[in-house]
Amino acid sequence: MKFALVIPDGCADESQPSLSHKTPLQAAHVPHMDEVARLGIVGQADHVPASMPSGSDVGTMSLFGYDPLKYHTGRAPIEAAAQGITLGPDDWAIRCNFVTVINEVMKSFTASQIPNDVGAALIEELQRDQCGDPHWKYFTGVSYRNLLIYRARDGQPGPFSMPETTSTPPHDITDQPIGPHLPGGPGGDVLRALMERSKPLFQQCALNTARGDQAATQTWLWGQGKRPSFPSFQERFGKRGAVITAVDLLRGMGRLVGFDVVEVPGATGYLDTDYAAKGRYAIDTLKSGMDFIVVHVEATDEASHEGHAHEKVKALEQIDQHIVGPVHEYLRSQGDYRLVICPDHPTFLRTKTHSHGYVPFTMCGTGITADDLATYDEVTAAKTAITLDQGSELMPLFFRGA
Repeated sequence: MKFALVIPDGCADESQPSLSHKTPLQAAHVPHMDEVARLGIVGQADHVPASMPSGSDVGTMSLFGYDPLKYHTGRAPIEAAAQGITLGPDDWAIRCNFVTVINEVMKSFTASQIPNDVGAALIEELQRDQCGDPHWKYFTGVSYRNLLIYRARDGQPGPFSMPETTSTPPHDITDQPIGPHLPGGPGGDVLRALMERSKPLFQQCALNTARGDQAATQTWLWGQGKRPSFPSFQERFGKRGAVITAVDLLRGMGRLVGFDVVEVPGATGYLDTDYAAKGRYAIDTLKSGMDFIVVHVEATDEASHEGHAHEKVKALEQIDQHIVGPVHEYLRSQGDYRLVICPDHPTFLRTKTHSHGYVPFTMCGTGITADDLATYDEVTAAKTAITLDQGSELMPLFFRGA
């Protein structure tokens, strides 16, 4: 039997005045998602425990069937795994964003989607600044997404502590003063000092300053954590899996649970991603003999962070047309199958941030008895009797059949 999970990241939302008081899912033309709902079941799940910050690190871990309260150690270690960075037991990984802060207000958590070559030049400047201290190492990622690794000193754990060291995702504070959200707790002073040291370096980088008002003004350090440990997905569910994504976080989660990571040309992690290529590669991966494919799309989440309701609707329609439709058609042609669609967390256009709360899911296929619901959206999901307060129960339900 073949299995597939499609993750429209952060697509769950509230009704929007600009969309005739519909949610983006309700406003979007998504006939293939609605077909899954009509052929199967609709429910809702909460992937982010109330005691944890809402984000794709927590939500995706839950979606993959792992309780984040048990397994989560931080966002950055997951992204380190995506880059093949090995962490020792006392090492720490820290997410390093390039951001634009003006008058102590977070104006862009992406430094206006900083180009890769400019980002790489800034990483070189940062590492040159640290060359006298071998315990710190910056790693280039994609665009504004980078990493800082702290290597333990002679087996000593370093200045940080879980969960006492605190930090805030920069995408949660767009257009807000940064002061209340600077790193705190043990080691917070170290992170703040590194962020301050980045400011003059960025002012001297010609590639960066040539961008004018779009330039990165500093680093933002957050998401710190130590190496996590997971049982493999195959051990847990007996399935060989693969993940398609343009985001290091999802690559890292995939590698940590033993998935193959399928790289797709044209997958950008933004609104301009090649949706059709993701659909084709998903089908090709299943054809190659893989049991389970995960297709993650970041575009819906990015649209919310930027507050663009109509772009969020367009992204949902692209996912429906180029991923859900073709993948579902292929699965049905192969006999027994199951398909599930579910975001990791809500991302509200109103706040431009990740949120806690239920997200809608729908699944269909062999062994799943259809309910009487015919559309996939938040309002329909709220009517269902299937409510998973612990989102990590969704994957066992999916493989068990409902």
